[in-house]
Amino acid sequence: MKITSADALEAIRCEAVKALRLREESNVSASEAACGLDKGTPHMQILCCGGTGCKASESAKIVENFRSSLEQHGVADKVEVVVPGCFGFCEKGPIVKIVPDNTFYTSVRPEDVEEIVTSHIIGGEKVERLLYMDPGTGKHISDSKHMNFYRKQLRIALRNCGFIDPENILEYIARDGYKALATSLTRDSLEVLADIKASGLRGRGGAGFPTGLKWEIARKFNAPDKYVVCNADEGDPGAFMDRSIMEGDPNSVIEAMMICGYCINANHGLIYIRAEYPLAVHRLKVAIAQAREYGLLGNNILGTDFNFDIEIRYGAGAFVCGEETALIHSMEGKRGEPTLKPPFPAEAGYFGKPTNVNNVETLANVPVILTKGPEWFSSIGTEKSKGTKVFALAGKINNVGLIEVPMGTTLREIIYDIGGGVKNGKKFKAVQTGGPSGGCLTEKHLDIPIDYESLAAAGSMMGSGGMIVMDEDDCMVSVAKFFLEFTVDESCGKCTPCRIGNRRMLEILTRITEGRGTMEDLDKLENLAKVIKDTALCGLGQTSPNPVLSTLSNFRNEYEEHVRDHVCRAHKCKALLTYSIDPVLCKGCSACARNCPAEAIAGEVRKPFVINPEKCIRCGMCLSRCKFGAINVI
Repeated sequence: MKITSADALEAIRCEAVKALRLREESNVSASEAACGLDKGTPHMQILCCGGTGCKASESAKIVENFRSSLEQHGVADKVEVVVPGCFGFCEKGPIVKIVPDNTFYTSVRPEDVEEIVTSHIIGGEKVERLLYMDPGTGKHISDSKHMNFYRKQLRIALRNCGFIDPENILEYIARDGYKALATSLTRDSLEVLADIKASGLRGRGGAGFPTGLKWEIARKFNAPDKYVVCNADEGDPGAFMDRSIMEGDPNSVIEAMMICGYCINANHGLIYIRAEYPLAVHRLKVAIAQAREYGLLGNNILGTDFNFDIEIRYGAGAFVCGEETALIHSMEGKRGEPTLKPPFPAEAGYFGKPTNVNNVETLANVPVILTKGPEWFSSIGTEKSKGTKVFALAGKINNVGLIEVPMGTTLREIIYDIGGGVKNGKKFKAVQTGGPSGGCLTEKHLDIPIDYESLAAAGSMMGSGGMIVMDEDDCMVSVAKFFLEFTVDESCGKCTPCRIGNRRMLEILTRITEGRGTMEDLDKLENLAKVIKDTALCGLGQTSPNPVLSTLSNFRNEYEEHVRDHVCRAHKCKALLTYSIDPVLCKGCSACARNCPAEAIAGEVRKPFVINPEKCIRCGMCLSRCKFGAINVI
């Protein structure tokens, strides 16, 4: 069915809103009133998380079991099973939500389905053991609105994730989907562009360049062909923001690309996504096909003279292809290498044509900005950083998950209020923001507001939104080495500072973690990092020293201990560890000797065993096998 006008889109929306009338925070009451709908016969819906994380924990089997059980109990006609995208609370997945009573079940297993159906769906009694337990009060909470994880969040880019079926375009339309496009096509494109500029939206993929200004620059270059590119090449370790948006709300990205095309006079859209995201790719394909079926992609969109279509291009997982010029080269079938700018892609991008590149999260904000108005968006956040930011909260944190908070929220609020603090009661040590390009911030930074300028001033960056929490058991020298190993592996090798300089830094860090470093190495490391930062060709090389510089600045004493005392206080650097057996605590059970892969432990049963330090490979197997705490690690 083709939607040929804005009025036809509104008619479709009024019909589609019926499907969402039971779901929390849907604004359907206002929508129903506008569409003249009555409440109709109440029924129930079961929402089973369909994000990658929950799918890996058998959520697809949970869905299958629900449909089978409902059929067996004869209530399939009264209860609908829906598979939305990520709810965000990944630590407690798979998540199942029952509406209209908004019961939020966590850590659900396929074998729990029958009990939920018989007790809750049919019997009206909630399954208490599957409800979230507040760690502070020890009480079960059934509604997500009352969970600390969600209280301080404001979901704009994630507004539809965990709420709508991403493979049903009608549910997106019911949530005011494509309304911003329809309205934009009735306005002068310069007016639409002015709204994006007035909103204060900045790029969510790295440096935070003003989105409206970027569009304006691309608009100024005249060419018969222009391109709108969505950068979905999310490569930061521990990051899953863009993936989750594409899995849970692909139409928001499609609509935003079309609006961008209208503003810059482009008719071609390209989504560059890494092939390692099969679920996101599938849902994008479904969304694009449905948009074409409904006439929302193609020629004469909504009865206007605007034409726009989208294709998908696949990346092979190269981190450097997150840089826009390297990304464009990859799409052209060339080696993914960055080029010196200018010219910028806005002037000469894909096959030399003017090209605008935005990342997924940036685009996901566009439709709601135009629907609610730029003033609404700019009222959120800080003076220079407007709106919200999505973060993938990971590492040594109790509540691993996907969160979205207003700019200006502090790290302390994220880590302790939303994240629930550090795992196992350990002491917080550092948080890495911005992925491999960011820096490690410490306890003294916990109260700084999260925005582009504050993070940069603290020695880190916003980046795309990765946030990895570390505790007292982490070695900061090893952390810096880990991130540098990643950037060395991912460097395209085009420029000398990145290709050679980062490898020299890695060699120094390796010497330090193996007990072969010198105090002069610390000065060399810092000087080399600063040179690379100033001379590398692209953002990957320019920011690659950040983990080294930030850990040197905030944890220099750990570096000095590695060099001067040959000690790793976190016991992470194997070459600096010495294993021994306490003869008083050892019971002579021989478990350590029997499990030692290097045969470095000798002794007699019922007598203390001894470790030969020359044969010991410091694998830690003896430590993990000893039941009496007799293994000492220094």
